[in-house]
Amino acid sequence: MIIPGFVAAEDRNAVTAMLRTQLAGLPARSPFYADLFAAHGTDPTALVSLDDLRKLPFTDKQMLRDSQAAAPPLGGHAGVDMVEVIRVHASTGTTGKPSWVGVTRRDSDAWTEMVSRAFMTMGATREDIVLHGAGLTLFVGGLPIRDALERIGCTMVPVGTGASEKAVQALDSLGVTALHATPSYIRYLAEYVRKLGRDPREFGIRKIFVGGEPGGGEPAFQRHMQEAWGAQVTEGLGNADMAPVLFAEPPGAGGMRFTGGRHVVVEMIDPESGEPIVPEPGASGELVYTSVDRECCPLVRFRTRDRVLVTGLADDGAPLIRCVGRTDDMLILRGVNVFPTAIRDLVQTLHPRTSGVVQIVLPGPGPSVEPPLRVEVEVGDEPGDQDGLRHEIEDLIRARLTVRASVAIVPPGSLERSEMKSRLTRISG
Repeated sequence: MIIPGFVAAEDRNAVTAMLRTQLAGLPARSPFYADLFAAHGTDPTALVSLDDLRKLPFTDKQMLRDSQAAAPPLGGHAGVDMVEVIRVHASTGTTGKPSWVGVTRRDSDAWTEMVSRAFMTMGATREDIVLHGAGLTLFVGGLPIRDALERIGCTMVPVGTGASEKAVQALDSLGVTALHATPSYIRYLAEYVRKLGRDPREFGIRKIFVGGEPGGGEPAFQRHMQEAWGAQVTEGLGNADMAPVLFAEPPGAGGMRFTGGRHVVVEMIDPESGEPIVPEPGASGELVYTSVDRECCPLVRFRTRDRVLVTGLADDGAPLIRCVGRTDDMLILRGVNVFPTAIRDLVQTLHPRTSGVVQIVLPGPGPSVEPPLRVEVEVGDEPGDQDGLRHEIEDLIRARLTVRASVAIVPPGSLERSEMKSRLTRISG
């Protein structure tokens, strides 16, 4: 059995029955899927077990963009009329053009249930006062997170982004116990506080919930932020097209477990062949999601491009994962695959000699890059011998990632910061 690694044993029969109903009715309400199933000669009503999902075609992001361009505003895959949609979110790809995601009342309730479960898994309780440092606009890490935290009973402080001064005011006066933001903003806010001549630990934050970009679960980052804030860091993982948070890290678990309940079926596949991979410790692959009861945007075998590693198993046998990067961000150096996040994670292990902020400079669009890989690394508070540091980083990249790099050490604060997601690569101009 492949897929049930992410489905609790007690849920398998119910999920299978719900998914059979979903798939049977999908062609009638989604011209996109009626055409896709017909083009592949597949019968969605033939699903007997969850393993039968592998017989159905994949859906990818470009297909959704094309669907919306051909049938605006939400596309032929939407599944419901716009009058049924209570809210629209968006995800933005490399083109910068938004891909719209609609949610019905039932979809919103399901999202709130899933995200609430995820935040409780990460340690949120009704006693927490949570400073929310993520956007409250079209970003799925905004309003749906608010709904979930309020469902739990947390006190939510919706500071959003671009308001670090107000964030510090809230930290000073509201008794905030937890932060929620991207890893980039958690680091940014710590640096902002220090520039005010203050210590982030003085605010008494006990919990930090991160998500929205890879790297929040990387041990070096977690140690760095633990030292900076004196708080435990846990990570969540979601997807704008499926649900804001579907995986969450129990404190101290060393990985995220699936928290989507009966609403989503998860597969792990080989990103090259598309073949299923058993989610056992040490396995690595791409996450694929199928909605079980979604009304608007009921996706089937949606390729997330999130590349994950199974780090272990929870006590109940559930796989624990870390996101190591996105397959569409991957660079290829003479046949060797390298994720920019892996470079950053290695550099973070050398904090406080480095700040942990890096940028990879590319001669042109990837993924193919001729070595050496140009990497700019920002020095930290205790850099020591900078020439020795440069050589150490180059040796570390060669030893761990088997690629040759040319490292440039740059002054503190010279690399781009972001209050949302950090950009790890840039094209040399």
